[in-house]
Amino acid sequence: MDLNFIWKAIVIVIGGVLILRLAGRKSISQLTVAQTVMMVAVGSLIIQPVGDRNIWITMIITFLMVITLLFIEYIVMRWDSLETLIYGKSVIIVEDGKLKEDNLKKLRLTVDMLEVRLRQQNIQNFADLKWATLEANGQIGYMLKSDKQYATKEDIAMLKSLIESNQSSPNKITNPNASDNLFTEVKDRKHNEKPKGNLD
Repeated sequence: MDLNFIWKAIVIVIGGVLILRLAGRKSISQLTVAQTVMMVAVGSLIIQPVGDRNIWITMIITFLMVITLLFIEYIVMRWDSLETLIYGKSVIIVEDGKLKEDNLKKLRLTVDMLEVRLRQQNIQNFADLKWATLEANGQIGYMLKSDKQYATKEDIAMLKSLIESNQSSPNKITNPNASDNLFTEVKDRKHNEKPKGNLD
């Protein structure tokens, strides 16, 4: 009985773990298109040596695929236009509580499917949302309207100081940068503040 499959299986597991560790540590839900394609290809490729294929050729091919992925990730970090071409950009799907139906049609996302995903985020109504975006990795990003947001430690500390200073009618304190956030960047298609080191 040929027991070569035992050492092949050990090499596949160890080599596969090392190669995928080199590829990155994102979870499946955070993978980009290029990473997803590479992971599927590696998964189907890496199991082949258990049959008749040469294990070392398979490991070299897998390693070359990972190097190609790293090169793609490097060039998208350097050039924003290539990032848009390869990965796509976030798209606004809800603005001020109203659905952006044109964007939903472009994304081929039904209202029912959007509702499913928002319920999973514990959002009850579209009207509660200031912004909602479909991100390049397929996840939903959202920001609640100010009256629907949870109180932060800063809000509680501010309220505590107002109570301690015995102000009977506190003025509403607003954040001067409330209009400049990650969601307005998606709408305006530009960064509010240019990232350092070519990390667009």
